[in-house]
Amino acid sequence: MAWNVYLSGEIHTDWRERIEEKAGQADLPVTFSAPVTHHEASDDCGVQILGAEQNKFWHDHKGAQVNAIRTRTLIGKADVVVVRFGEKYKQWNAAFDAGYAAALGKPLIIIHGPDHQHALKEVDAAALAVAETPEQTVEILDYVINGRLAGYNA
Repeated sequence: MAWNVYLSGEIHTDWRERIEEKAGQADLPVTFSAPVTHHEASDDCGVQILGAEQNKFWHDHKGAQVNAIRTRTLIGKADVVVVRFGEKYKQWNAAFDAGYAAALGKPLIIIHGPDHQHALKEVDAAALAVAETPEQTVEILDYVINGRLAGYNA
């Protein structure tokens, strides 16, 4: 069985690429999906496709709705949802994705550093695992998919 893993969260570091690379090295039967990570395209998709808006609220609203078609569909099809919270920006969209996935009963893996423990305590409580690195996330996937645990004979 191929597992569908949705990678949500911050777009300013290479964490997605690191997960995909390590999963490939581990030969995991995984298909990854994600939101559109080109920031400007994600912001402007609604007005680019459906027409300009003078008010920034409606500009953003149109984009959010168009992006939600992708996000809701891919999270709905996911076997596991991974949500990364970065250091630099507040990722309200990532928190929303985590809540949406939790409401659907999707297994959640949350990634963030120790400095976000308090701010994300409710998100972490909904998760089945909270990792600090993309590499730990791949180890979790390897274990749950293949039953392999580094240092143990499976």
